[in-house]
Parts: sequence; structure tokens; C-alpha cells
Amino acid sequence: MLKKIGQLKKQILTGSLAAVMGLGAMTSTAQAAEHNWRFANLYSRGTAFGEVYGNMAKNIEEMSGGRISVKMMYAGEGVSTTGILGAVKSGLITMGAHFQPMNAGELPAGIVEVGLPGGTADVAKLSVLFHEDGWNEVLTKAYGEQGLVYLDPYIQPPVYLLTKKPINSVADFKGLKLRAPGAYGKFVRNLGASPVSMTWSEIYTGLATGVIDGSIGSNLIDHRDGNHVEVAKYMYRLPLAGAQVLPVVVNQKAWNKLPADLKAIVKAATTVHAREQMTKSRLWEAEAIADMEAKGMKWSPEPSEADKAAWAKAGESLWDEYAKSDKFSAELIEILKK
Repeated sequence: MLKKIGQLKKQILTGSLAAVMGLGAMTSTAQAAEHNWRFANLYSRGTAFGEVYGNMAKNIEEMSGGRISVKMMYAGEGVSTTGILGAVKSGLITMGAHFQPMNAGELPAGIVEVGLPGGTADVAKLSVLFHEDGWNEVLTKAYGEQGLVYLDPYIQPPVYLLTKKPINSVADFKGLKLRAPGAYGKFVRNLGASPVSMTWSEIYTGLATGVIDGSIGSNLIDHRDGNHVEVAKYMYRLPLAGAQVLPVVVNQKAWNKLPADLKAIVKAATTVHAREQMTKSRLWEAEAIADMEAKGMKWSPEPSEADKAAWAKAGESLWDEYAKSDKFSAELIEILKK
């Protein structure tokens, strides 16, 4: 199976990049852009993942020979994290990378897409799920009904919880206020905590002022880049989700204006972006842990077997619950169970 996945990735990258190089060579970078796009992402300037999104914007411009100009918009620069999906749908921005738990009401299937608690951390299995088992097709329809074009998703590392007080057992979750949107919120509620929904840029202040007692990040790197360890030093050992899968989407009307060659270029740039996210995030995760430990971060004690069982139980009911959200969620869960 791993060999098959490797061949698939190689075919996608090799074919896409070859096409892009050929098309790009035919176009002069000196000419004015034919299409002016705005691309909103979840991260602030200067952060690790913010840089990766910036690289994607540059790749689209360079691969298109300047025919597509992409203005990168970082967190706090015109569109809120919760507003990215709606802004792409309306055409206010052309392209967006949104965090599905922040838009559960608009796109229920996105909560299943990002990864429910208890999901696999195996990148190979996730790749098969999306590219061979049919998740891409279902999500293409789900986003398409909302006027959006669904591009290649990318995989980020596991989701961990950072708290101001140490968690010595799952009983310690009772009464805590935790930033945990979407399914993560329902998961921590099953442990006795109170979930709070807030954007990544609000986490530091929320922790510092006591509005929340802890927070999930999209991954460990987010905790590092947000300097969250300055105000909360305890990391719980069990991940809420083994990995997160996040999409890039484009306004359908803007997409329809592109000729076939430019559509191929944008898709190829997205494929390159997905690969950069995966490869760099693994390296950055190790660096982030070392950086935070140097600043005083401490891991919780090793959970007992009883704690592990309670943790698993907190997530086991969510699959069936989200299958009832809408027809696309039901299709995704059905595939997942198979």
C-alpha cells in the first residue's frame, strides 16, 4: 500500500510540475497579471506555517509566469479566521485556507474532513482515504455546492492540549475552560470541561487573562509560534486527533475565469504546497517541542490505562453524531468505517 501511495504522489508531482514548467516557460514574467487574486490564511506574518502559505502564493505567480498575481493576506489583515470561508464564497477574497472547526455551521462535512478525535495518525492511511477511497470526491461535491473549488488537502501533525495547570488524570479536566472549537469542543465536554471557541490569534491573551485555562493548537508548532508557553506550561500527552487535514479552496466564479493551463498551474502549486506542509511540519514539530521545553514546558505524567480508556470513550460517540450532520458527513463517515 505504501508503495502504491508513493507512486501516486510521484505521478502527481512529476506530471503537474512538468506541465507547469512547460507552460511557465511560454509566458513572460514581465507582462501584467491577467488575474489578481487575494489569498487569506490562518497564520500571522513571521510564523512557520505563514511562510509556507506565502511560498504557495509565490509559486502560483512564478509558475504562471506572472499571469496570476496573488496578494497574501495573513491573520488579522482584513479577514478574520472565522470569516475566511464566507469571504471566499462571496468573492471578497479569491482563495482561502480555512480551519474547518471554526465554520462548523456553514460546512458540517469540514468537521469530519479535518479529523475527528480518535482518527488515525498514519499519513499513508490518510492519503489512501482521500485519494483512493473517495473522500476527495465527496468533499469536492460538498464544497462545490457552496460555490467553492476544492484543491488538494494537506496534512498537519497531531493536535495537543496545553493548559495552565498540570493534568495528572482525566478527572482534572472537569470544570476547565478550554479553547476547543468544533468536534474538539464536544470531545473535551465529554471529559467534563467547558469548550470555548476563539481564533488562534486570541489564544495568548485568553490564557494570560484567565478567559481560558487551556487550548488546543492546530498542532504543537502553533503553540510555539504563539508563545503560548509563556502563559501555560503543561502539555497533555494524549493527542486529541492523530493528524489534521486542511484544505485550500477557491471561489468558483474566479476559477471559471481561468483557462485550462492556469487551472493546471494552480493545482500543481497546491500539490507542492501539500508536500511542503507535510515534510516541513514533521521537522518543525520536533524543533517546536525542544524550543518550548527550553522555555519551561512540561509534559503531563504518562496516562494510566483507565485514563486512556476514558479518553477513547470521550471520542467514540462523535463519529455517529457527525454522520447525522448532513448527507456529505454521512458519506464520509460511511467510507471511514469501511
